[in-house]
Formats: sequence, structure tokens, C-alpha cells
Amino acid sequence: MSTTIKSDRRQFLLAAGMTIAASQLGLPGVARASFFSEGNLPSLDGATTWLNSSPLTKENLRGKVTLIDFWTYTCINWRRTLPYIRAWHEKYGEHGLKVIGVHTPEFGFESDSANVRRAVSEMKVGYPVAIDSNYALWRAFENQYWPALYLADAQGHIRYHKFGEGDYEQSERAIQDLLRRAGVEGIDSRLVSLDPTGAEVAADWPDLKSGENYVGYERTETFASRGGFVFDKNHNYVAPERLQRNEWALAGNWTAQRQAVELNSAGGRMAYQFHARDLHLVMGPAGLERPVRFRALIDGQAPGASHGSDVNEQGNGVVTEPRMYQLIRQSKPIVDRRFEIEFLDPGLKAFSFTFG
Repeated sequence: MSTTIKSDRRQFLLAAGMTIAASQLGLPGVARASFFSEGNLPSLDGATTWLNSSPLTKENLRGKVTLIDFWTYTCINWRRTLPYIRAWHEKYGEHGLKVIGVHTPEFGFESDSANVRRAVSEMKVGYPVAIDSNYALWRAFENQYWPALYLADAQGHIRYHKFGEGDYEQSERAIQDLLRRAGVEGIDSRLVSLDPTGAEVAADWPDLKSGENYVGYERTETFASRGGFVFDKNHNYVAPERLQRNEWALAGNWTAQRQAVELNSAGGRMAYQFHARDLHLVMGPAGLERPVRFRALIDGQAPGASHGSDVNEQGNGVVTEPRMYQLIRQSKPIVDRRFEIEFLDPGLKAFSFTFG
């Protein structure tokens, strides 16, 4: 099965604000929220370990309204839903809502429980998290998306789901309705009020014309370095002087791998012609003990006020751990711009560009 998102499918995902599992890329169909009964809540026994809680079972959840949130910590679509999941946990937890995050990895490093534990701490995820590194819960729910939200009533029947971003009012009203049906009284019917910051800020959808793009050769699109990829071998790449919108390129000595590209020598660069307010790059050191310094540029200049949360005004930053790094956040007007990042040290792995 092909794992490349076709252009029309990419536009759908961009508009819907969702990330789809690699095993389902390219499949047709539109994911929509539903209020119908959708079967019983599956067992949670397949989790490899739990964070913020001892292992939970269906028996532990009997009589509670349960929210299951599938996520993976580098997913920008999930990051923008997190403020709502966090707020619902805080507001409705005392009324009987049980929030459970199910962390199912997309990239290999997200299978490392230490990386997930660090992300849980840094992102202030205070509710129970089931680590699903073997995809057991993913398969039990027949899930296909990050993020994916499922709501089960007090009898353990799934009554609502939402795939991707958005519809927060509808989701919160569903929580309130299921709690009232469970006999809970005194629920404040006002919706949560949020002021997200950093990567949790909602995407600038009207100006978003660049979609997620993996950089490993298995799933990438629009790679523009002269001669294309050389698979699984050290190779000196050259970036063209000009890129078309959403084309990207490498310069310097890199090894193209299925999931990632790995930098072999200091001074390697990545370039991307993008159209979005925000630009992020999922990356990490090839060796965990070795940070990698970098400098980011936009249209050949230091980003200044357009720098993201992981760089300063001069564009300087350091890759210290495998995660998503916010490199650019610019003000209007949003136009096509050329982003470049130069790595001052070798031993860097990059996985995907995302935008907002």
C-alpha cells in the first residue's frame, strides 16, 4: 500500500486539521463527528505502561463518563487540541469525567517511554496516559487518526467521536450532556475560556497554504535537490537557488532514510519554500548525548520578530532532544517565503515539517 498522501488527500487533511496514520495514508473518506452509539469501550489492557496513574481497566471506569484522546507528542494537530483536553480534565474531572490520553507513536523515538514521560511533563499533561507503543489500543479502537477523541457514557458505550482539530464547542457540549445523563448535577454550562500560547495557538487557517511534509524518502513530497534522493547512503546534496511553493531541498552531506534524513557533516542545510504563519520541524540528535546547534533564516535574513519559540531573534537554537521545534512564527502579511536552517554540528535527524 502506498504511504504517500496524494495532493487532493493532503488538501483534505490540511482543511480538516488532522494527521492520519501511515498505514491509512491515501485512503478515501471524510472523518466526521457522530453522536450515535458506536459500540462498547474496548479494553485498555494492551497498554505497555501508564503515566500519572496505575493501570486503568473498564471496571475502574464503570459509572464514569470517559474521554479517550489518541495522541503522539510531535503532532502539531494534537498540540493545538491539548489546551481543550487539559481544560476539560480540570473543569469536569470533579464531576465524574475521566480523561485518558492514549499515546500511540508515529516515529520510532516516540516509542521510548522516557521521551513520552518528558513530553508529558513539559506539556503539563496531568491526566492518566496509556503508552500504546505496540498499537494494541489503536487496533482495539480501530482508530486511524491523530488526534482522535472518543467519548463513552457511564455504561461504557461510545457515544461520540471527533477526528482532527476543531468542533470544540460540540465536543464540550457532548461531555456536558453525557455527564447530565449520568445523573451529575450542578455542571456549569458555560464553555471553557482559553488563551493558548506557543505551539498550542490555533492555526492561521485562512493563510495556511503549506501542509505537513515528511522528509524521509518513504513519504516525502516535492523534494527538489539536484538528482533527487540517494537512498540509505552518504551523499552530497545541492539545493537549487529557487524553490517553488512547498518544494524543499537539502544541501551538504546527508543520508536519506525511510523515516528521516541524517546529517553527516557540520554545515548541512535544509530549505523550504512555504506559505504559513508558523513553521515547525520534528527533529532530534542522532546521538542523545550530543546536542546540535543551528541557525534559522527566513528569506536569507535572521528571523527577528518572526522567530519561533525554539529560536532567538538571530535565529539561533539548539536541538537537545527528539521533538517538534517551532522555528518561525510571523505576523501578517503572510506570503511565500524561503526558510533555511543550517546545522553547525553533525549528527542531526529530521523527520517532518509542519505548519500553522
